[in-house]
Amino acid sequence: MDKHIKALKEIVGEQNCLNDTAHKIAYSYDATRNRYEPDAIVFPRNEDDVSKVLAYCNKHRIIITPRGAGSGFTGGALPVNGGIILGLEKYMNKILEIDMENMIARVQPGVVNKKFQKAVEAVGLFYPPDPASEEYSTLGGNVSENAGGMRAAKYGITKDYVMALRAVLPSGEIIRAGKKTIKDVAGYNIAGILIASEGTLAVITEITLKLLSKPKLRESAMGVFPSIEYAMNAVYKTMACGVTPVAMEFLDNLTICAVEERFHKGLPTDAGAILITDVDGNIPEEIIYAMDKIEEKFKENGCTQFKKAQSVTEIADLWFARRNASQSITVYGSKKLNEDITVPRSKLPELLAHVTQIAQKYQIKIPCFGHTGDGNVHTNVMVDGSNPNELQKGHEAITEIFKVAIELGGTLSGEHGIGLAKAPFMSLAFSDSEMNLFRTIKKAFDPNNILNSGKMGL
Repeated sequence: MDKHIKALKEIVGEQNCLNDTAHKIAYSYDATRNRYEPDAIVFPRNEDDVSKVLAYCNKHRIIITPRGAGSGFTGGALPVNGGIILGLEKYMNKILEIDMENMIARVQPGVVNKKFQKAVEAVGLFYPPDPASEEYSTLGGNVSENAGGMRAAKYGITKDYVMALRAVLPSGEIIRAGKKTIKDVAGYNIAGILIASEGTLAVITEITLKLLSKPKLRESAMGVFPSIEYAMNAVYKTMACGVTPVAMEFLDNLTICAVEERFHKGLPTDAGAILITDVDGNIPEEIIYAMDKIEEKFKENGCTQFKKAQSVTEIADLWFARRNASQSITVYGSKKLNEDITVPRSKLPELLAHVTQIAQKYQIKIPCFGHTGDGNVHTNVMVDGSNPNELQKGHEAITEIFKVAIELGGTLSGEHGIGLAKAPFMSLAFSDSEMNLFRTIKKAFDPNNILNSGKMGL
């Protein structure tokens, strides 16, 4: 309604509340390629703007969808029920502090992950979470989805680095959750609840992150395997041998061929699978020992070729293949149903065997790649998006994949979140009592259901 647009413009300024067609289209989609147009886009300039916008929208029951870069794969930033997009990337994108003495940083939610990594590395510190979308995804989005990354096998994921948050409740109240201290057991872990809440509980306005010292040495290698089964066995046996690689990434044959077709990087297209691994540290002997041990375990489990990168360029080429796997596999279909199931590492061979059977059953291609060092596999069901029958087959295949993951003790999502795409499957992973508990938490934070409504099956 015009009166609401006028009121929001008074809060954030004329130029920061837009409802023209071009902006509504630009903010109507994310990486899922699904589209839902908002009624308006609001760019808060600071936390005070966020507070006033939320208070106004809560009073008038206007739905708000917080948004960073809009790079998510599950529709978390889509305004499925209209209302306004709260765009946090335009103004709230500053690194507020890098505290060298306490090895922490304070940032606003619109800071791009890679920009932050470069800033802390410039002063000898290290922020490990490195999602494949690091060049454009924002830290607010990373926290809201609990993003992972290539280095998760050794260093963990986003939640392991969030020390404190500032956030605005739907009522407009500003809260602090967590502290800068290493230890803090006073009160409930509200920061932990907000992490991975996908913008359904509060709008994060400031993030305090733990930093590490940057390792001085790094080495990368690639192992070539005749089959997925050999590669998956090598993963969990390597991870249990006493060394912890920074990363243990996997590409199957379909993915290898797709990357090679698109980018011509000299990958072994006759391989059943490849594993790309990284080790780091500060002592040369430590690096040598770890890489030798990995090579030993790889070869014990069918590795036919083990290639160590000999230069920075070769390291970049190895990781280029992994980082560009997602865009490459579009050679197999115009629509990608991209899921990021996670299982215990020892269940990886069984999981991938089931995925192969499901692909054969539905006569569709399912290229797989991912962070096998932590059991997280991206299964990509590729179909013709213009063919309703193929789309139906694809969704049936996804349902079977989810069921297998849950039966193997896994989860629906390792890092992409639930959003819209996985909301129908929440009942596979959670009991009625657990879902009711989620709804109770949602109601406690957001009694009028204005924040990112329709997401996570809530």
